[in-house]
Amino acid sequence: MTDAAPATTSAENGSSPRENGGASGPKAIIKNVDMVEEMQQESVEVATAALEKYTIEKDIAAQIKKEFDRRHGPTWHVVVGKNFGSFVTHETKHFIYFYVGHLAILIWKS
Repeated sequence: MTDAAPATTSAENGSSPRENGGASGPKAIIKNVDMVEEMQQESVEVATAALEKYTIEKDIAAQIKKEFDRRHGPTWHVVVGKNFGSFVTHETKHFIYFYVGHLAILIWKS
């Protein structure tokens, strides 16, 4: 397991922010990641779908968690919001922190 402080930006860990997503809606800006590229893209797609379906942050987080638990088995954790602090322990290659529009999204498996 790896400790990760999602407050670090990609500039601090030597990479530049990456933008993902389709032409419609805001693009995802990945700030910190320890995840294979395919799962990164899946994270953005699942989060974008949840954002289109729900407007309440806890409902968005619940939808993302349920989808990741279904696709990849338990135990995934998700935080969605505009202002929060966190420090999490995660399995190697199972962590992503990104923004879609004004919302920060943190997904990790422990």
